[in-house]
Amino acid sequence: MKATRYSASRQKACQPCSDAKAKCDRKAEMCSRCATRSLCCVYPSGSTPAVTQNTTNTGVEAEINILQTSSSKDISINKVFPDLSSTASVSSLPTDYPDPVDIPLDFSNVELICPINANDINMRWMRSYIPLPEQIPKAYSPATMSFIRKVLKSYSAVAVRSRGIPPFIHPLQMKVKSASPLATCLSLVRICDNLLPGSDEAVSGVLMREMQYLYMQRTTYDDMTLLSAFQAYLIYSMVLFFQLGRVTDSFLRQAVIALQELACSSSRQGLLCLAEQLPARPKWEAWIVTEAKRRTLYTMYLFDSVLSAQDGLPVYLGTELRGLPAPGSKTLWHAQSRQDWETLYDAHLEDWRGQSFRIDELWPVSATSDDTEVVKQRQRMDRWLENLDEFGIMIYAVTSSTHGD
Repeated sequence: MKATRYSASRQKACQPCSDAKAKCDRKAEMCSRCATRSLCCVYPSGSTPAVTQNTTNTGVEAEINILQTSSSKDISINKVFPDLSSTASVSSLPTDYPDPVDIPLDFSNVELICPINANDINMRWMRSYIPLPEQIPKAYSPATMSFIRKVLKSYSAVAVRSRGIPPFIHPLQMKVKSASPLATCLSLVRICDNLLPGSDEAVSGVLMREMQYLYMQRTTYDDMTLLSAFQAYLIYSMVLFFQLGRVTDSFLRQAVIALQELACSSSRQGLLCLAEQLPARPKWEAWIVTEAKRRTLYTMYLFDSVLSAQDGLPVYLGTELRGLPAPGSKTLWHAQSRQDWETLYDAHLEDWRGQSFRIDELWPVSATSDDTEVVKQRQRMDRWLENLDEFGIMIYAVTSSTHGD
């Protein structure tokens, strides 16, 4: 039904813009300000834009309807989630991100390559049961494993408490429609905050059914949607483990296999910009996609280590990732405009002369390396450490405490 002239004149800003007293352009699918900040763009009751949002969805509303009508354990949706009437009413994420230059992003034509054998990612879970002779064990100390658990738990808590987005998600991913699985996830997991006693099973059921939906739809996704689904599936898995206490849940062990399959499929679509091999400056969009993919992949490997240690299984070095770039600089990751990013990337090319710091340079030094090679590697590591965000620092802390400097 089209909005009347009178009703349109009385329409208000979305809730996040209203709370921040900021101008809202009221775009139908998501206003520009919310898209830039990865916020849940929600309009007050009675002030929905004239054009309704076209979601691909997900079945989330159906899941909540199931909970509303379910009589199991006599738990109603209003008792379990007292502030949740629908997924659209979830309050927003923080609103303190600065405004970037408004330049359209186009993720439809990015040139990516996969420089590794992505099939090895798909078989990662099996290697803990049937290790290959060339696999290298990782001897995590109790302190290091505790550190990894606390960091990953904080990532799930950030999503659940709506305090931002985990550092493996690029904020500008949320500007495109293909981020719908991730946008749904960041709204849905908030039902895990301040749970009432006895509601854990009902909430877990909602998340697990959404995970099953994502997995079943995996062959229909384009590359950007597949990345969004991979990230969402990882967040759901960590929320189940860290926030809902599904530590020994058999579903979670099966979910890890599905998660690694999603990671494999996403990786096949490209983990490196073609321009990075030349070396040359890639498109901003291409770099955003590959950097987000690699960060999500590294997070998944750490989560897999936590689950393996929980089950008393050995943890092995992810040698199949050899050659991939380590997490990029914080200035590149947080660039607010295309022009700024291009300037920063040109400086990056000059500094590194086309030889970006690799993830395997954080692994143990080869026994065949001479002193000159060791000194060179440590100099490269020092340069890499000069400009890291919280995610890069976490990766360094884990590898340094495990393998040494």
